[in-house]
Amino acid sequence: MNDNEIKELLDAEAERINTPAFIADDPVQFPRRFERQEDVEIVALLSAIIAWGNRKMICRDAEKILDIMGDHPADFVRDGAYEDLDPKMNLHRTFFVSNFQHLLRGLREIYRKYPNLDAFSESIHAGETEAPAWHLVGAMNEIIADANGGLRDPRSLPQNLKTTALKRINMMLRWLVRDDGIVDMGLWKSIPKSKLFIPLDVHVGNTARELGLISRKANDRTTVDLLTNRLREWRPDDPCIYDYALFGIGMKL
Repeated sequence: MNDNEIKELLDAEAERINTPAFIADDPVQFPRRFERQEDVEIVALLSAIIAWGNRKMICRDAEKILDIMGDHPADFVRDGAYEDLDPKMNLHRTFFVSNFQHLLRGLREIYRKYPNLDAFSESIHAGETEAPAWHLVGAMNEIIADANGGLRDPRSLPQNLKTTALKRINMMLRWLVRDDGIVDMGLWKSIPKSKLFIPLDVHVGNTARELGLISRKANDRTTVDLLTNRLREWRPDDPCIYDYALFGIGMKL
């Protein structure tokens, strides 16, 4: 396939997949249930953090977390209600309540100072950097560690920011930043959608290689850069629209 044919395929697949029907079986359904921005953000972050493995299992366990947090997740965080939970309770695969508590202690500190995570992102100028997702996570990691006596937990947020593809956070940012009003919610103003990066996992990487968009085998930060920059050639304003296309094509392969 030549470049024009690949672009036509990607455009067609993105249009086919990026529809309201996509929501029902995807973790994006959970933040979409809420109206207050701080609730949406917290649920988006938690749904993304556990988004590895079987989609049905992810959605099942996201429901479990929402049952724990109740109707107002931001209030649950601000009140420190998570401290009453059993740290040994399993929430998703290798993610336990102890990891949940570690993360929420840091979020509580952020929400003490800022009305929402978008305001925090703006305060650290994430949208002005070359790699907003990595800049955002780096800043969050420092606050989370401080809230936990200096301890760091890679099950809460990735720590190896020089190499990690940061797939789950890039997916969360797609939900919160892209503003076409179909699947993604477009709540955030601190990061432009032109600076989003593809949420790279095994399936997206394999599909991109099948199409000749990348040749590098590792699914790491360097590959995310290469793939996203390739897609920016066609959609510099919105490269992550093609996340839907790569997902859809991957389902067919």
